[in-house]
Amino acid sequence: MANRKLRMGMVGGGQGAFIGAVHRIAARMDGLIDLVCGAFSSDPAKSKATGESLFLSAERVYGSFEEMMEREAALPADQRMDFVSIVTPNHLHFAPAKLALEKGFHVVLDKPMTFSLQEALELEKAVRQSGLLLCLTHTYTGYPMVKEARQVVLSGRLGRIRKVYVEYPQGWLSEHIEGGENKQANWRTDPGKSGMAGCMGDIGTHAFNLAEYVTGLKVTRLCAQINTVVHGRKLDDDGAVLLEFENGATGVLMASQIAAGEENCLKIRVYGEKGGLEWKQDEANSLWLKWLHEPAQLLRTGGPGLSSYAQHNTRVPAGHPEGYLEAFANLYRNFALTLQARLQGTEPRPEWLDFPGVEEGVRGMRFIERVIESGKTDKKWVEL
Repeated sequence: MANRKLRMGMVGGGQGAFIGAVHRIAARMDGLIDLVCGAFSSDPAKSKATGESLFLSAERVYGSFEEMMEREAALPADQRMDFVSIVTPNHLHFAPAKLALEKGFHVVLDKPMTFSLQEALELEKAVRQSGLLLCLTHTYTGYPMVKEARQVVLSGRLGRIRKVYVEYPQGWLSEHIEGGENKQANWRTDPGKSGMAGCMGDIGTHAFNLAEYVTGLKVTRLCAQINTVVHGRKLDDDGAVLLEFENGATGVLMASQIAAGEENCLKIRVYGEKGGLEWKQDEANSLWLKWLHEPAQLLRTGGPGLSSYAQHNTRVPAGHPEGYLEAFANLYRNFALTLQARLQGTEPRPEWLDFPGVEEGVRGMRFIERVIESGKTDKKWVEL
């Protein structure tokens, strides 16, 4: 591949931030990427402290993302960052992403893509005009057995898809913990930072993306019930959505952050004319295929008979569990391999191109807007 590592900058992800550390682990897992600079906090002192803890050169640690974009763009081509990873709360996604594209930098962006659908459409336009890459980190599509599930559906082995069930229950917001020391709870339940949706924007978008990714089908209509269960909370913390897909299949999406005792029990089931499949994050290295006239079949990460997509996204032999961090790293690796191919003027392999991008980002923001619209109206069924 390229005779050097790709150079990454980061916006957000300062000391104490959850997802920033996850991004950094994922980015360096395969040895293709080095973190070289960052604006890690809106507080310059905190940004500096984070840079020191990451052993970065002091002159490459910036007090704001605007300063970082300007100064990095002014560096010689063999020194400046190749792309920026943006790991801020939702309301701070759009501005640094748009500026990065304008300055000629590729972008990795945490989900949901923006604060609003309008911002998402503007960012989509900026990506198209720049010709640059944008990777949206819908983590769960990086699991090898999720890749395999998609290939099983696309191969036609299940027949025409009829029914989809996808659920994502969490329990961490079962009590009113915002307003205290929990930074994650504070911003994720704040409409000024999270956007118009809470639970549905945070994890409902993951479930929606997983359903469309695995089936290869787009949702065309939905009907939502949106709930705010915990007293005093400003955004939804629970909901259920009926789905209608472009081929006429129907589905049910459930997302809840008040399912007391649950952790991150993401699960999808897809049923066609000839059989179905089931995958859940609690047992991420297993994919069940269930046949109408044959015994059920268990596929395992690293095992025999898997597609090139599952094989490409597997690192160790079967029986060695691969989990959330490896799935996250698969997004970075595929993005990096695609970017390296572009820099070399070569054609990326199809397996490398299999990462979420700006189209999925717009779909996710449209899902959020329509779900909240449906939840507030008696009409219920709305077009997506």
